[in-house]
Amino acid sequence: MWVRADGEESWDTKKKLVKKAIECGVDAIVVRPDEVRPVLELGSVLVASSEDLPGVGVVLRRLSSPSELQEVKGWATRVKQSGKKTAVTVDVVDKQSERAAAELGSVADFVLVCAKDWKIIPLENLIADFQKLPGRLLAEVRSADEAVLAAQTLEVGTHGVLLDSRDPKEIERTCERLDELSRESLSLTTARVVSVTPAGIGDRACVDTTSMLEVGEGMLVGSQAEGLFLVHSETLPSEFVEPRPFRVNAGGVHSYIRVPGGKTKYLSELKAGDEVLVVDSKGRGRPAVVGRVKIERRPMVLVEAESAGRTFKVLLQNAETINLVDANGNPIPVTRLSPGQELLVLVEAGGRHFGKRVEETLVER
Repeated sequence: MWVRADGEESWDTKKKLVKKAIECGVDAIVVRPDEVRPVLELGSVLVASSEDLPGVGVVLRRLSSPSELQEVKGWATRVKQSGKKTAVTVDVVDKQSERAAAELGSVADFVLVCAKDWKIIPLENLIADFQKLPGRLLAEVRSADEAVLAAQTLEVGTHGVLLDSRDPKEIERTCERLDELSRESLSLTTARVVSVTPAGIGDRACVDTTSMLEVGEGMLVGSQAEGLFLVHSETLPSEFVEPRPFRVNAGGVHSYIRVPGGKTKYLSELKAGDEVLVVDSKGRGRPAVVGRVKIERRPMVLVEAESAGRTFKVLLQNAETINLVDANGNPIPVTRLSPGQELLVLVEAGGRHFGKRVEETLVER
């Protein structure tokens, strides 16, 4: 979500918008060149402006007419070569301007599409086009309702929205509505434990988030992308250590972990600032930001479980404080696992290519 704060209002008026946007955690704010410095003095945020000034992370330009397309594409290429990101605003009023917006998606980092009447924007066409382009499509909206519409169009939605509102409360409402949409619903199933065996010493990763996790929540982790185990958070009291309600001791660094948007990463890839998916026993998922990843050498245990004729594996630290989740949604320590018990897993067909699910023949043992 971006917020527009580059209007003709007084700085005192825009200051309230900027403060609310930073407070809500928006991704970027569009500002006037002469107000870049005071905006950055209010907090750390990505700033987009029409001049390449110190502190500007995204250089912005408007496509006034489709006839300027080649000139603007050349400008975007030059700016990107200097190391800055680019954004181009396009007023989509007809088929020609729609095509220009799509073509800019091949060179600009962000394309911001605007219109006075949403009914004349062929948003479905642009969303489909941008699925194949490196650029990100943002729709200018004036309310939380319009933001939700843009995010849900064609089920895929735009990559983001640019909110043009002079009401700080509308910024907050829009953030809240988009946060609700970012939650995922997954169909967890059960897998029967086949074996639990010591696996020597290995590097395991604790994923510490900037969110407080609840009892029943954890992360989806596994040695095979098609079968991920629900590993419980360290929210439970123990005689050995105090609860760490922000942490999931997620297992071997080689493991896949589910992240928002239906993607996976390797635990070894995670770093502060990344997002992971926090999931409960009902399959309800929400994004959480990684604050730290702790990788340490620890004794490991290999858990193998079978579901629908397929065997899935996960390597976890061999300790009483590490829990998986049983079929009833209850945490169960890996040290008490035995063959025949049922665990919650996410089973999906297909393989993974750079974290994205693809339909291909792939075997991971």
